[in-house]
Amino acid sequence: MKYCFGVDIGGTTVKMGLFEETGDIVEKWEIVTRTEDEGKAILPDIAAAIEEKLKVCKIGGEDVLGVGVGVPAPVTEAGVVNGSANLGWKYKEVKRELEELTGFSVQVGNDANVAALGEMWKGGGAGQKNMIMVTLGTGVGGGVIIGGKVIIGEHGAGGEIGHLCVNYEETENCGCGNRGCLEQYASATGIVRIAKKKLVSETRPTVLCAETVTAKDVFDAVKEGDQVAQEIAEEFGSYLGYALANLAVVADPFVFVIGGGMSKAGEILIPYIQKPYRERAFFANKDVEFKLATLANDAGICGAAKLLLDAVGEE
Repeated sequence: MKYCFGVDIGGTTVKMGLFEETGDIVEKWEIVTRTEDEGKAILPDIAAAIEEKLKVCKIGGEDVLGVGVGVPAPVTEAGVVNGSANLGWKYKEVKRELEELTGFSVQVGNDANVAALGEMWKGGGAGQKNMIMVTLGTGVGGGVIIGGKVIIGEHGAGGEIGHLCVNYEETENCGCGNRGCLEQYASATGIVRIAKKKLVSETRPTVLCAETVTAKDVFDAVKEGDQVAQEIAEEFGSYLGYALANLAVVADPFVFVIGGGMSKAGEILIPYIQKPYRERAFFANKDVEFKLATLANDAGICGAAKLLLDAVGEE
């Protein structure tokens, strides 16, 4: 039996998984992400954790196909990261360095792209080769897969859908420095922003409080039939639905898979995105399916393993 590792590097923890080449997870665990000193300990820590796991599981290096890695930053095809604020990295040759540390073949991708690959392989997009993954969390991430391959692009920024401009009149800056990005309206922080603006002048009764409102509060209130919350959800959905309609004429996906922390709201989320999407979608794209992601925190390690296995399969 051959094995590989899937590694999902986050700002707080590194999620790791040992996989059989069939895709079955043998074991999964986490280590702390040590971001001090420009994150210089992160890759050595990963290499040490891999070495320790092989010892414990009594697996020889000759039986390891390699390591797949997801990183919270744009990643070039050569496995180079040109800066990751969450990790403290500036210029980092992740593929080369981790190969030198482990002695194994390494494949590296952007974490949202890798999560999309995981959902295509074992999650909400299973069985499909053309899909777009949308991750709704603190920001808005995405992964575009066409013909079973993640779109990376020249600078590793393919699939950065959170920075589509959806409001040309916006005066406040997005975290990226631009204005009017999808992330300013469709992320968890974006919904809070919409809610606070609405609640300042709202006179109708609502369970929502402007000072303390969270994205979870909004969708909990939606489930209870709160009209103000429903209108906030509709505004969020219109921004996201219209943006996805624009994406669909470029990528023509079979399915949109909705993941990230906000997807925990459940199926109630889908109609708020799907309705405005269908209002604006090109006729050939109107019947694209919408599904919730199913792998949760395992999407990253599964996708990282798939990234490695696909590369091995092409050799």
